[in-house]
Amino acid sequence: MKKPARQCVIALIAALGIGACLPSAVLAEGVRSIRGNEVSATEVAPGNFKPIPDRAPIPRDYVQQPPLIPHKIEGYEISKNFNRCMDCHAWSRYQETGATKVSLTHFKDRDGGELSNISPRRYFCVQCHVPQTDAPPLVSNGFQRADGLR
Repeated sequence: MKKPARQCVIALIAALGIGACLPSAVLAEGVRSIRGNEVSATEVAPGNFKPIPDRAPIPRDYVQQPPLIPHKIEGYEISKNFNRCMDCHAWSRYQETGATKVSLTHFKDRDGGELSNISPRRYFCVQCHVPQTDAPPLVSNGFQRADGLR
């Protein structure tokens, strides 16, 4: 892999919070943004950020954005045999827990057919939904929320 591409991959891994799987020597090597801005490896190390405390749902920034998780999920089991998220977010439990119910889109197969349970494609929640932290953006940007969501 070319060096600039490798640095972008490292920055992406760190931003996604999966840098804990990498040896610290790889992160310490130096991370650059796509545009070449230096990013301190200590700034992007996954253990340096605190989850934002439990609160109301976080507003979405663009149409079709998966809702962000407004609470801690550390220690939640999400395996092929059990999904802790469904303890609160299942259609049978959301009212008593006050949680947001799982979207109807999660009960459709790839052809749009309705399923009686969550689609296996949608079962592992943290593939799309992520908890918020106090991490600053890796690089500055001028992103504006979608007009329809303002």
